[in-house]
Amino acid sequence: MSMKISNRQVDGVSIVDCSGRITLGEGSVTLRDTVRELLSKGRKKILLNLGEVNYIDSSGIGELVSAFTTVRNQGGDLKLLNLTKKVHDLLQITKLYTVFDVKDDEAAAVKSFN
Repeated sequence: MSMKISNRQVDGVSIVDCSGRITLGEGSVTLRDTVRELLSKGRKKILLNLGEVNYIDSSGIGELVSAFTTVRNQGGDLKLLNLTKKVHDLLQITKLYTVFDVKDDEAAAVKSFN
């Protein structure tokens, strides 16, 4: 199953709803392109909703870090929302949980950007 992405705007925050797998190849490229497109439109508050992501490989983790760095370098902010247990555990093991601002509630996450 490949990755599906849709995005929507809530109070000036771009919420990117991801579902499927973020893996080497299509999944990570789709995520990268989406983040770059948002930045090119001046949207610098990005919330990645990973609630429907059932698998991330090392390439996917690299892509999350890359997206985070790209957004930060352009003066923006990228946060993660609704991590599944698998993804949460993976971020804990890789110590990336301390790097990302992780939220469980969409409304609170959107407010946290302001």
